Parts: sequence; C-alpha cells; structure tokens
Amino acid sequence: MDEVMKWVHSTRDYFNELKLEMRRVTWPNRKQVEGTTVVVIVSVFAFAGYFAVVDSLLSKGVKGVLQFFTK
Repeated sequence: MDEVMKWVHSTRDYFNELKLEMRRVTWPNRKQVEGTTVVVIVSVFAFAGYFAVVDSLLSKGVKGVLQFFTK
C-alpha cells in the first residue's frame, strides 16, 4: 500500500510541475508560425530537388560503370 501512495504522490507532483512549466512557455504568434512553416516547406522542396539531382547522377554513374564492366 505504501508503494501505491508513493506512486500517487509522485504522479501528482509530476502533473503539478508540468502545469507550472507550461505556464512559463512562450508560444509563438500566428505570424511567426506562418513564417517558419513557409521556411520548412521551401526547405523540404529544396532538399527534395537536391536529392533528386544527386540520385539521378549517381544512378547514371552506376549504370555506366555496370555497362562498362559487362561488355
């Protein structure tokens, strides 16, 4: 029974500390969220394009090497 009470107290303490910490959080405003969202979307497309080019070049290189050695 003592272990159960320890668990109850520690769980209650955890949630009280969690509430306290959430009050200290500074949330971004809508403009900040929109700005960072645009940066993330542009970055994803830029990296996708970069990896598509690199993949294409490596694929052509590997095919060329394989054709060279299979002739």
